[in-house]
Amino acid sequence: MTDSEKPTLLVVDGHSLAYRAFYALPVENFSTKDGQHTNGIYGFLSMFVNLLKAEKPTHVAVAFDMSRQSFRTEAYAEYKANRSETPSEFKGQIPLLQECLAAMSVPVLQKEGFEADDILATLATQGAEKGYRVLVCSGDRDTIQLVTDDVTLLYPNVQGVSQLKRYDPPAVVEKYGLPAAQYPEIAALVGETSDNLPGVPKVGEKTAVKWLTQFGSLEALLDNADSIKGVVGNNLREHLDDVRRNRTLNRLLRDVELPVTPEDLEMRPIDAQAVRDIFARLEFRTLLPRVFEVAGADATGSDASIPVAQAPAAEELDAARLAAWAAAADSDVGVTIELSAGRPVRVGLATASGAAEAAWSPEVRDELAGWFASSRPKVLADGKPQVKALLREGISLGGLVFDVVLAGWLLRPSFPDKTLGDLVARYLGEKLPEADPAQLVPENEGATPGQVSWFLLRVAAALREELPAPVVRVLTEIELPTLQALAAMELAGVAVSHEKLSTFSAELGARADALAQDAYAAIGREVNLGSPKQLQEVLFEDLQLPKTRKTKSGYTTDAAALTDLQETAPHPFLALLLQHREATKLRQIIESLDVAIDDGGRVHTTYLQTGSQTGRLSSTDPNLQNIPIRNEESTRIRAAFEVGEGYETLLTADYSQIEMRIMAHLSGDPGLIEAFNSGEDLHRFVGARVFGVAPEDVSPAMRTKVKAMSYGLVYGLSAFGLSKQLRIDQSEARELMLEYFARFGSVRDYLRTSVEKARMEGYTETIFGRRRPFPDLTSMNRVLRENAERAALNAPIQGSAADIMKIALFHIHDDLAAAGLRSRVLLQIHDELVVEVAPGEWDATEEIVRTRMGDAAELSVPLDVQIGRGADWNEAGH
Repeated sequence: MTDSEKPTLLVVDGHSLAYRAFYALPVENFSTKDGQHTNGIYGFLSMFVNLLKAEKPTHVAVAFDMSRQSFRTEAYAEYKANRSETPSEFKGQIPLLQECLAAMSVPVLQKEGFEADDILATLATQGAEKGYRVLVCSGDRDTIQLVTDDVTLLYPNVQGVSQLKRYDPPAVVEKYGLPAAQYPEIAALVGETSDNLPGVPKVGEKTAVKWLTQFGSLEALLDNADSIKGVVGNNLREHLDDVRRNRTLNRLLRDVELPVTPEDLEMRPIDAQAVRDIFARLEFRTLLPRVFEVAGADATGSDASIPVAQAPAAEELDAARLAAWAAAADSDVGVTIELSAGRPVRVGLATASGAAEAAWSPEVRDELAGWFASSRPKVLADGKPQVKALLREGISLGGLVFDVVLAGWLLRPSFPDKTLGDLVARYLGEKLPEADPAQLVPENEGATPGQVSWFLLRVAAALREELPAPVVRVLTEIELPTLQALAAMELAGVAVSHEKLSTFSAELGARADALAQDAYAAIGREVNLGSPKQLQEVLFEDLQLPKTRKTKSGYTTDAAALTDLQETAPHPFLALLLQHREATKLRQIIESLDVAIDDGGRVHTTYLQTGSQTGRLSSTDPNLQNIPIRNEESTRIRAAFEVGEGYETLLTADYSQIEMRIMAHLSGDPGLIEAFNSGEDLHRFVGARVFGVAPEDVSPAMRTKVKAMSYGLVYGLSAFGLSKQLRIDQSEARELMLEYFARFGSVRDYLRTSVEKARMEGYTETIFGRRRPFPDLTSMNRVLRENAERAALNAPIQGSAADIMKIALFHIHDDLAAAGLRSRVLLQIHDELVVEVAPGEWDATEEIVRTRMGDAAELSVPLDVQIGRGADWNEAGH
């Protein structure tokens, strides 16, 4: 068999190459938003992908050291003892790298008591004996001894891991003057600094090769040590034991008992979704398509080997026959409404046994209106745009029992599948037929609406098997009713004054221009205040201000860092820069609102139900969640949101301290429960107990401290974080925390036990059963683990608050309609609702809002609701 006909076994030393990659790539250029450094992972994977592409191995494995302890350290305690502690930036990268390799279906091998090189040596030996062409990739020179006619070493050069030197037998002889099998004999004489193995003093590589060539082997040299003259001869004789020890320790084991053989290491298809998930966590955008390319998979979709399922052809029916088809269905019906500019153009229906569809028309609308509005069970995918389209046609959708996109998000909130195609690939192991959007005339037209409905029904069945019962209740009792309410809210929109916005925008523009001129005067020249590079030059070179946190592009000039810098090293230019940024940011918010006003004078935001992991709603086009809260600028913006034509006033309703009330309920802390049930000011009540004074003696400063303390606990605030937030000494912050927990011990106990419970169960849970998985709670990566612990503290509280708001929202929407009122909910921003009240409906509307918000959850403390009224959002504030 020729070399080209042999299967190729590639075995890689994971630790040595990841470590080299760590030092080859600048650590500051590779980190996630959570602070996890990734340069070692990125460098290794980049090299590995290039290796797979160039060598096209048929079999592959990556070996790792399990610890620094091995049979070698047992034989010689000083073995590798000179190695410094692992850099903190490298810690945690190996487990994440192993997770990446697992997603790529690459076997990862390690064995207690042995080094990665021993695993490589064993596999290389077995592979050569069984007829494989073997490639060993390692940065450890001990692996040179493995080189034979069947085993080639790929060794990284001094630049890192981007270039690999190929060592076959002739290349080893050319480099070292001896066959590969004798390289360890050279190393035994010279020593290995990296392994803390001292050699013979004054004996270098040239001398070692000369001796070994003269005597033929290390054993023969040592037997004839007395014949070596001079100082080096004396040194050799004095260090014979060191040389023998070195040779024993640098001999790689070729018979390590492993759970696999070379035959078990055959290249397998990658887990496409798992690769997307881990690369998303590591923020590897450019590397993803390279991995998919070498794996023969589709980076934007699913594995190319996944079969394209043959959906039944959908019958093309007229309006009456389609309505009859729908009426005859005796089970869940999948529904897909194809849209154009928010209007229906086709409708497709499916059951498990078949599908039907029709072009949308007034006749189809009229024939199906009753069925759509009925309670007959219907299943959709990303249903809100379709529900809105039906509302535009005068149809309220009834019987919505499942939405596969919402269900998939509830099951995997950290990495939700965005499309039905993603869900089909994950839960059915198939590929949804889709037209290529890059082709003007697609070769494949993709699935029709009826066939799409058939696919989503099957996905729904698969999801139902995986969804825990509590999560099913969250879907059916919270998310689906919320979807209906949000569709109506988006369609209604909110009246916004172009005149008020444009006036304020012009004022902000003038203010920003004036601030810019003052800033230029402060430094004596003009710069681009929006350019981080120019700001770095001004702040850290010209003004010599203390440097901020280092990033990929230099020292950060983000708002938080510059605000801290202004606190510690104030400068007129810095103050003006921050004011300029604030004015510019506000103007951008206003302009995004202004351009969104339609011909009717209203803004229609889009609410994202799946936009967060906790369940909180977010909004886009425009984003209404980024409007500043309760400062002078926010009042000007909110004043532009007005009551619309035909309506009398706006009603605002806000939950007071909802997260702290949930904290009191979940912790069962008697002190917090008493505070809320007594009706006293919470922070004054808490301050009195923490500082040991009467409530009336709690000063504003005391109240501020306990308020920061109370809310900070919900987000895992540390003593350091509290000290930074309050601008107090860390010791004072620590003392404040101790005093707080001494009086509210159940809060401390709840926070501790909730994280431990999540660690054991793998997820947190809200009052209503919404779950959020936290696999990183058991991660070996300290940064990921601590981030997960902080998020796990907050998830049940913030998630419960989101659930309560949604329950109140859809009940208010439904009650207003059931009562025959024209009043309607327009906005849900943070913990606040904005309702547009029709003439003569204030009392009835207020009663519905107050009742539904107050009884949205049964807690051990009351849900306090504050109501406001006014002609605009600001005036209606409270």
